[in-house]
Amino acid sequence: MDEKARKIVRDYILEHMDVTDKTVEFDVYTVWKAKALQNWKYLLSSTLSDGMYYELTYNGDKHEWYLDAYKKWENRVIKE
Repeated sequence: MDEKARKIVRDYILEHMDVTDKTVEFDVYTVWKAKALQNWKYLLSSTLSDGMYYELTYNGDKHEWYLDAYKKWENRVIKE
């Protein structure tokens, strides 16, 4: 299941890379995952410095994957 999740995200990244970009090596890694009944939820990212992260859900009833791609705009610390 983990390898399938990483492959889905890797394929998505390759599909959406700018055609003028040179091919670069990158890895896809799991930030977090959880299983509830027959369903899986993953948060994944890659070693590319593009600020993207991916939410991947596996619906065990329908045997379907759902992919959401997000852009991280900012990481800010707010002190008390």
